[in-house]
Amino acid sequence: MKDQAGNRWQRLRARLRDEGDRGSGSVELAVLAVIVLFLVFAAIQTGMYYHARSVARSAATQGVEAGRQLGAGPGDGVAQAQELLAKYGSVRGASVSADGSGPEQIRITVRGTVATLVPGFELDVVQSAEAPVERWVEAQ
Repeated sequence: MKDQAGNRWQRLRARLRDEGDRGSGSVELAVLAVIVLFLVFAAIQTGMYYHARSVARSAATQGVEAGRQLGAGPGDGVAQAQELLAKYGSVRGASVSADGSGPEQIRITVRGTVATLVPGFELDVVQSAEAPVERWVEAQ
């Protein structure tokens, strides 16, 4: 009789122990899904940032190349950079300036923000390019 009571007690403990984990798979999946979604959105946002940075850098470089040619000026470089930014459109609120340009150097700076997946979260991007201005020098 004592054997049956002990055996019954062990079966009851085993059943209660197994029932304590019921539903834990759903909770684990819910927590894991949040983490996975966060990582996916972070990866997408990182890609969007680097793409916008690359576009801003390309626009600044194209602007410098257009503005440094013989007979061109900083205004030509700014126009070329704005044209490229309008074409790709991944830099929001972009502003292009030729501040820091002189008679021998041209510098184009592109500033703007990156489109984000989280409202209210802003990432700024600033890229510059600089090069000497082409000029004609008479032989002496």
